[in-house]
Amino acid sequence: MSEHILITGGAGFIGRFVADELLRRGNKIRVLDSLIEQVHGETDGAQMLNAEAELVRGDVRDKAAVARALDGIDSVIHLAAEVGVGQSMYEVERYTSTNDVGTAVLFEALIDHPVRRVVTASSMSIYGEGLYRDADGELVQDADRPALRDNQAQWDPVDDLGRPLAAVATPEWKRPNLASIYALNKYVQERTTHIMTKPYGIEGVCLRLFNVYGPGQALSNPYTGVLAIFASRLLNGQQPMIFEDGEQRRDFVHVSDVARAFADALVLPQAAGGTFNIGSGHHRSVRDVAASLAGAMGKNQIQPEIVGKARIGDIRHCFCDTTLAADMLGFRATQDFDQGLAELAEWVAVQTAPDRVAQMRAELEARGLVA
Repeated sequence: MSEHILITGGAGFIGRFVADELLRRGNKIRVLDSLIEQVHGETDGAQMLNAEAELVRGDVRDKAAVARALDGIDSVIHLAAEVGVGQSMYEVERYTSTNDVGTAVLFEALIDHPVRRVVTASSMSIYGEGLYRDADGELVQDADRPALRDNQAQWDPVDDLGRPLAAVATPEWKRPNLASIYALNKYVQERTTHIMTKPYGIEGVCLRLFNVYGPGQALSNPYTGVLAIFASRLLNGQQPMIFEDGEQRRDFVHVSDVARAFADALVLPQAAGGTFNIGSGHHRSVRDVAASLAGAMGKNQIQPEIVGKARIGDIRHCFCDTTLAADMLGFRATQDFDQGLAELAEWVAVQTAPDRVAQMRAELEARGLVA
């Protein structure tokens, strides 16, 4: 089925891959993007977008721009968002305006321009801490960490008796535990999607993305994905900066797999009304990931800096239970992690990217957001 599809935020890292995937499937693509400098650098940001995609430059909060972008559109993929846990904790108005109000503007416009389906990008951040199992074998949905302090011996959550909890894969049914403004924003986007679609005869789907990586990510945005931040540091001969002790565990999923998930979620009948985790189903420590990337970039001599402090809003462990997406969408990540790192390293090697990580750390510490 060929459609005319609008991708909000479609000139960004994930959006460009989604556009490519949908174009390969014979669709016509329009992109609405404000091309902000933090994400796209000092250029206009459009040069990396597929030439077959139509670009409408505009803000998702601009009612007129959104209405123009929706003209003649059959379905929408909603990616437009400010991204980053740390920055959301002090640029609260900016994040809430773009993410929550922007989503409200989109769905209000859809009342007059209804489409077949909207697929909205959510985030694993809505879970807060992932799912855990206690020493008695009981699942714990609302794990909490001890009060954070410098170089503490116990970073992991414990139960009421002080016994350590064991992290397990996090399924969609786990209760949200919103630990940052960004997480709150993404949950609002989810709920807005499901609340506003059904009454107007639109199908709604939400995808909770885990840690997406791949070539083309904004290397100079210190609030983007951790692999891009590490790559920027290594490219500039600097140590990757790892908060806590580096043993926190995450699920890294390649952007090509994510693009395929969006394209499938847009068309599969059984996806309508659903919310799905999109991850690889494998978890790795942040310390190991930093070492693997340094090896892929030929920078083994640069050892990471273990900060021994935590950022407010960060969580310890969260990785993906992929069962529902596999059963309902037939989704399984196929990109080998080491091959994906090699591809990323090859792309990074020909980039020039100012390193702004020290600036990010200083901003967070000045606001008391590093414990």
